[in-house]
Amino acid sequence: MEKLMSRILAIANQKGGVGKTTTAVNLACALAQQGQRVLLVDLDPQGNATMGAGVEKRTAMPTAYQVLLGQADIHSSRLRSQRGGFDVVPANRELSGSEIDMVDIESREYRLKTELGRVAQEYDFVLVDCAPTLNLLTVNALAAAHAVLIPMQCEYYALEGLTDLVATIKKVKARLNPGIEIEGLLRVMYDPRSTLAQQVASELKSHFGDKVFDTVIPRNVRLAEAPSHGLPGVIYDPSSKGAQAYVALAREVLQRYGIAAGAMAE
Repeated sequence: MEKLMSRILAIANQKGGVGKTTTAVNLACALAQQGQRVLLVDLDPQGNATMGAGVEKRTAMPTAYQVLLGQADIHSSRLRSQRGGFDVVPANRELSGSEIDMVDIESREYRLKTELGRVAQEYDFVLVDCAPTLNLLTVNALAAAHAVLIPMQCEYYALEGLTDLVATIKKVKARLNPGIEIEGLLRVMYDPRSTLAQQVASELKSHFGDKVFDTVIPRNVRLAEAPSHGLPGVIYDPSSKGAQAYVALAREVLQRYGIAAGAMAE
């Protein structure tokens, strides 16, 4: 696979409540634990990834909003997740007005791509946590990304949402970003006791093949508790099944790129 300055992964799904932010924060932390230099970009106005990384969203300034509008550069917006070991471009509710504010900006779909280009050499992975909508923020993430990681629950309605998302990615590939690919489908909040979950998981594997990650993220209360402590789950309770699953996911991602787990960044 082509050597990239940094691997930009958009973590996206138009369906809400599917573990995008949990995946973004914990994968960022788990990759950092494996010696990778990681930047997490929060593009959701809820700012949950910001809080989950241990950054206070109400006082963070500048944020992704100022970066996208050209009021600040990405260098000055980065904050450190001290416990997580990665950098964060924070977000808060101010970001919800960005779509209107960006109307008159030239090449507005490429604002994030342009800014990430300024720091590409400083990171091995850039993870972009997208909002559960297809808006200009998500389009910016898809236009900048090399690939899309899609967290999804193994339930019937998730398959319908997946069809819509794949169609969106194809449109972005045709119009904005010819290099974008699907990195993989991540089965989250998985309950192996559910017959439906088993059926959907099997259907995903048969249709998408090796695009489906072998790693499965189980339903886990410790992952849900972690954000209230301002910590990634892999730090909050490393021994929990959820934390161990995200560490396994990080290793699987590294394996896909031919990077030895635990290898320090060059």
